[in-house]
Formats: sequence, C-alpha cells, structure tokens
Amino acid sequence: MYVVTGITGKVGAMVADALLGADLKVRAVVRDEAKGKRWAGRGCDVSVASVGDAAALTKAFAGADGVFLMTPPNPEPGFPDTQANARAIKAAIETARPAKVVFLSTVGAQVAEPNLLNNSRITEEMLRTVSIPVALLRAAWFMENASWDVEAARSGTVPSFLQPLDHSIPMGATADIGRTAAALLLDSWRGVRLVELEGPRRYSAADIGAAFSAAFGHEVRMEPVPARHLGTALPLAGHEATDAAHPHGRRLQ
Repeated sequence: MYVVTGITGKVGAMVADALLGADLKVRAVVRDEAKGKRWAGRGCDVSVASVGDAAALTKAFAGADGVFLMTPPNPEPGFPDTQANARAIKAAIETARPAKVVFLSTVGAQVAEPNLLNNSRITEEMLRTVSIPVALLRAAWFMENASWDVEAARSGTVPSFLQPLDHSIPMGATADIGRTAAALLLDSWRGVRLVELEGPRRYSAADIGAAFSAAFGHEVRMEPVPARHLGTALPLAGHEATDAAHPHGRRLQ
C-alpha cells in the first residue's frame, strides 16, 4: 500500500496515477472525505487527515510501503504552521513507521537565509532526523506556472519572480515530477536520499517572454517583482553526481 498526500492536486494525482497504472494499492489522504470519492471510485483506500493532525496521519501512514508527502505553503513570519506540521508529521512517521517517505521539496530549500522556500527547508530538516529511509525530491520550477501569466502577457507586461531575467534556471513538467516521485517510492535505499530534478534544458524569464511574444504577435515585457517581495536571493543547489535511475535528475552527495 502506497500513501499519497496532496492527491487532489496535480503532482499528487500524477503520483497516484503512476502507482495505480502499475496495479499497486494506493491510499488517498484527503482533508475532505467528499474529495476522496473520485479516488475511492478508482479503487483507492481513502483516509481523512490534515497535515497537522498527528493522530490522523498515523492512521493514514500505518502499514504503508511508502508515503508521498506534500506540505502546504505558509508565508507567515517564522513559519509557525510549518513548524507545527513538521512535528505532527514526525510523530506520525515514528509511530506508524512506513517503509519510506518521498517528500516533494524544491530547488532552493537548501538556503538558510529567510525566504519563502524555508517552508521546504524546515520539513527537510525534520525528515533528516527520522529513523526510516527518506528521499527529498527537490523539484525545479514548474513549467506549467507560465500558464498563470497568460492574461498578463496579453496586456504586454508580465511580473516575474525569476531573476535576473536572462538567467536560466531548471524547469520541469508536472507529469515528469510525479512519475519520478512514484519511481522513488518503488526504489530502495538507506538513510536520506537527495534528488534534484530538472528537465532536459533550462529556461529564463526572458525565454518565456520571447515565447509569449511569438504566441501573441506583440512584444511581451517581463518585469521583475520588486526585491522586497522576494526575500533573500535563492542560489541554486549544485549538481554533484548523476542519479542513473532518474535520467533527468541529479542526486546530491
């Protein structure tokens, strides 16, 4: 049995689809039982739990061959909800003792200075202390995020969090990230495994602007979001060794 949190979202759904496609049993973790009906209809066990409820998570994780873990964003100073959720998740893991956990993290989670990605850093740090195998899947910028900017592009100006505008960064598609997470759930390792995933090439905000310009037939200007909204700059993690099991990924030693 493989447990999938965030199953009502895009990545979680991709993970579940991959597992079900391999004729494996899936337990869908949802906050609202009504949202689990779709997955129950596909043969999934459904468990109702929020990420901050240790008792409910313990029941959801019980007997699992693997857990795909996602956590919600928390922009509040000091990340109090993330801290509380991390404690609940650890308690559930140590009590239920699933065989492994794959956590959907993000490129930039390694940065210590205060920034919005500290949510993932806090959860990563907690998971490094648990007594079961853990994989930290640092996903790149989701290519689908560009769809949010279509309406702005029609007007000719798109606010961009990707800075500098001409600096290319790793990007990946939701489907590839979900399939990689599912592959990790079926793999075996000891301790903490760190995988950074990106697609076959990198893109910059300028590349996205050029694509919008070609699509709409007029110039689309990318406009940097003021630095005060960004927090500390986010240097990318280095790639130290290829992870042969995942051709578009890199495992950091």
